[in-house]
Amino acid sequence: MTHQTLKYEVTDGVALITLNRPKALNAINRMMVQELTQVLNQAEEDQNVRILILTGAEEKAFAAGADITEFQHLSPIEALHSSQAFQAAFNRIDRLKKPIIAAVNGFCLGAGCELALACDMIYASDRARFGQPEINLGFIPGGGGTQRLARLIGRPRAKELIYTGEMIDAQEAYRIGFVNKVFPAAELIPAVKKLAQQVTSKGAVAIELAKKVIDEGYEGDLTSALALEAKGFALCFGTEDKTEGVNAFLEKRQPHFKGR
Repeated sequence: MTHQTLKYEVTDGVALITLNRPKALNAINRMMVQELTQVLNQAEEDQNVRILILTGAEEKAFAAGADITEFQHLSPIEALHSSQAFQAAFNRIDRLKKPIIAAVNGFCLGAGCELALACDMIYASDRARFGQPEINLGFIPGGGGTQRLARLIGRPRAKELIYTGEMIDAQEAYRIGFVNKVFPAAELIPAVKKLAQQVTSKGAVAIELAKKVIDEGYEGDLTSALALEAKGFALCFGTEDKTEGVNAFLEKRQPHFKGR
């Protein structure tokens, strides 16, 4: 399928989604929101896809924000619908059964930052810049930034970034727990693909359950979260992968997981 705003390719179990509006610094418009949702659905249904990587075309930007040209004449009701559309697309990433990694290569601002925040992990180029600059335009983040950013780095730091609209560099983002790792620009995609291959070598059922238990448990109380973990742990014991993993360990060999 040909897409207008992004590229989608699958290699060795890894789906690479590239935001592809480089002349607009990969700004996220309505069409991109629709196409992103389509490829996420496609990837989740494709049994050949084990993990996803989300990045931006060229090195200048992951996504420099929403396409502000679409915001110029919005009424409050239209703005509400726009916020809900962005949130729905980013929630689709958050709730994807398969892991998804943001490989941030340049400006990651506004809606682009919110998009990265919805991913399981964020790996950054040393040239990356992060921020929620909406306040500079007279409004607030509307794609989940006020909520996911605060949950990731804490309310005081999130408020500082949102109130000031300032950008931070990749090293500061790493220092405050915004990103997992920082790489030289030329090494970013190879490093993320290497990590992705490491994940695809594990049991698919266990990875899916781990994501589900971490995400759902994080939002609840500890007692309920531990009960959820115990159920996920028990479910693994009904899989072929668990049998293979234990046998391989005892036999001192590498396991060959089949995802069932």
